[in-house]
Amino acid sequence: MIDNVNMSAVVQIAILYFAIYAILKSAKGSRFGQALLGVGLLAALSALFTFVLHFDVLSRIVQWILIYLALSTVVIFQPEIRRILATVGAFGTFDRPKYAAGGAAEPEFVVATLLALADKKIGALIAFERGISLRSYEATGVRLDSMFSRELVQSIFTPPLPLHDGGLTMRYGRISSAHCIFPVSNNPDLLSSGMRHRAAVGLSEETDALVVVVSEETGAVSVAHNGRLFRYYGDMREAALRRWVGKAMREGEVGASFAARVYDWAQARRKASQAKRAKRAAKAAEEAAKTEAKQ
Repeated sequence: MIDNVNMSAVVQIAILYFAIYAILKSAKGSRFGQALLGVGLLAALSALFTFVLHFDVLSRIVQWILIYLALSTVVIFQPEIRRILATVGAFGTFDRPKYAAGGAAEPEFVVATLLALADKKIGALIAFERGISLRSYEATGVRLDSMFSRELVQSIFTPPLPLHDGGLTMRYGRISSAHCIFPVSNNPDLLSSGMRHRAAVGLSEETDALVVVVSEETGAVSVAHNGRLFRYYGDMREAALRRWVGKAMREGEVGASFAARVYDWAQARRKASQAKRAKRAAKAAEEAAKTEAKQ
């Protein structure tokens, strides 16, 4: 009975650990992650006051603060919470990887196209779909489902052509939609930034997409991820784009959920087992044929 209770406790602790780890990983680098860190510090102080120092008054005050923080967090950090819940929802699906080596676009070609846009100072806004679907945002634009080419991307973002305003979405190494409307971030640190940059950060707050922005004024390249904006100028652009785009389009990792990876692993094991059985059967048939020949 004790062993059963201990095993159950271990399983429960493991489940709680992975749940907390998934939430912290999703919130890493965002304002919501910083808020979680603050709440964790207050919870640690509450435990310290209660169990170690026996400061009952301070403990009750901290507990009331934690209750109000929990309620206000739901209101203040709605975009981050929606993104985390969407990530959890995508965690168990059986989606295949969003980008594969045999796809229409390779990371190196995408980087070269983005650098060409930056050198010509053609403003661009490109979102790479990852685990969370961007189909709801694609519905606001024009459906393309076309191969990724430098000429097409340049023609899309060259004003005053009809599709130059708005964002472009990428899925499975192809251009899925253009002229899409992305949510605009209300981050006060971006008040001096352009609409493209605020839309890029807004989409990265709502989803786990990687969004690249090319400035038409300076030719600088910015990357929005997890609600944060990273700006790169001059010689820094190529190395940064290679790292970010390579991360977004990495084969077999981006867009492949945990359930899909388990399914792929089970399928690979089944095929390997079938191959071994076939090999043993062929070997047994060969030995039987040799034995019959000797007789």
